[in-house]
Amino acid sequence: MTTHSLDARTFDALGVPAALSSVLADRGITVPTPIQAATLPDSFAGRDVLGRGRTGSGKTYAFLLPLVARLSDGRRAASRRPRALILAPTRELVGQIHAALQPLAAQAGLSSITVFGGVGQHPQVTGLRKGADIVVACPGRLEDLIGQGHCDLGAVEVTVLDEADHMADLGFLPSVRRLLDRTPAGGQRLLFSATLDKAIDVIVKRFLVDPVTHQADSVQSPIASMAHHVLHLHREQRLAVLIELTSAPGRTVVFTRTKHGAKALARQLNRSGVPSVELHGNLGQNARTRNLDAFHGGAASTLVATDIAARGIHVDDVSLVVHADPPVEHKAYLHRSGRTARAGAAGTVITLMTDDQVRDVRSLTRLAGINPVTTKVRDSGHPILVELAPGERTLVPGGYAPVGRPADEAGGRSGTRGNGAGSNGGGRKRSGRGRGRSGGSRRGGAPQPGGRSSGKRGAGSGGGTRRGSGSSAHSAAGFSGRR
Repeated sequence: MTTHSLDARTFDALGVPAALSSVLADRGITVPTPIQAATLPDSFAGRDVLGRGRTGSGKTYAFLLPLVARLSDGRRAASRRPRALILAPTRELVGQIHAALQPLAAQAGLSSITVFGGVGQHPQVTGLRKGADIVVACPGRLEDLIGQGHCDLGAVEVTVLDEADHMADLGFLPSVRRLLDRTPAGGQRLLFSATLDKAIDVIVKRFLVDPVTHQADSVQSPIASMAHHVLHLHREQRLAVLIELTSAPGRTVVFTRTKHGAKALARQLNRSGVPSVELHGNLGQNARTRNLDAFHGGAASTLVATDIAARGIHVDDVSLVVHADPPVEHKAYLHRSGRTARAGAAGTVITLMTDDQVRDVRSLTRLAGINPVTTKVRDSGHPILVELAPGERTLVPGGYAPVGRPADEAGGRSGTRGNGAGSNGGGRKRSGRGRGRSGGSRRGGAPQPGGRSSGKRGAGSGGGTRRGSGSSAHSAAGFSGRR
């Protein structure tokens, strides 16, 4: 197994066909990331490649470009016999890979479909029957379709495993091994993973032939533009602090440990006026897609998620990640945190820590290789909250309301916080206390689309209800629950 050093060049110099480079340029992508610069020459040469890099390092184009180029020979897939297979651990990642693939495939005249569970299989069966050149799939549903005779992997020329370590974490490796056994031994295989442990090494040794290994942006190397903070607080203060952070301008991803906790917290934030959506394993595919679209589009400014969203979910301009429940192990911390500070942008990561979590959080951050700034916070008025999430706080009555649901269904409160009489029915806006971080406001600017109404907050007690731990919406003991 050989290892090559990194080399940052242009896409053309790396062997990318001009037509595909043009597709990237149309999307503002002109400079290869380190993992792309490292792997593309070997991938274009037909080598088996093992690429190790953190989520957000540019791995998707690192395997899509050589895959599409290899299939651009004028041949077309036969019915039920795809020419290329991309395996990914989650439906969301499959969807995002496919979204990146489609313009490249269209340029090359190739067809592609997605295959995953949680939705009806008929469109997938139809797509396979027509002859899809490229299949982007989750292992479980693909095995089901193969078992029913709808798909044959005997003509696959290129196989890609993306987020291989996450597939191992989710228990997919036996299925992955069975699927790889169905692909021709002489095909090219590209495996991308943030870490390489013994489980992944078994796959590498069994299915990759003399692979070349490249490492860039290791998951163990924290991003310099990512600031890590720990807020040490009482358990009953967590919701009030979360509302203070998430009502600032910009997109925020909040992580909980359990599905029940994500659902409960999203409901609490919406009732408090923070437009929020949830993402976890209990949601059907249509609900997942609807919620992600709302977050992408700005109708919801906060995404409350379990670790299902820690891998592969890409949303531009996520400036703040909050671990409402600290994760169990350090790899999950790093992958969760990777939702911000992507593509060279700065970002902030905050972990909420109660007294009984001090030892666990210290161990977690030590193993993750970070040295966070720890601040004791005893109420939602602490100036550190405005420093970490600067800008005017705004609240929308009812929070996020999907199409067809009344805005007040979530139980949101309306009114204005000001020195005079409150104005029921209006949204609420608060001026940010203190000063933002030096170098400008990280989360400044206009509110996102789907925006929050306005009204000034002052020292008095206007028509709005002051946010405090006494409110029923803020008195939840915690966000953990059933997995």
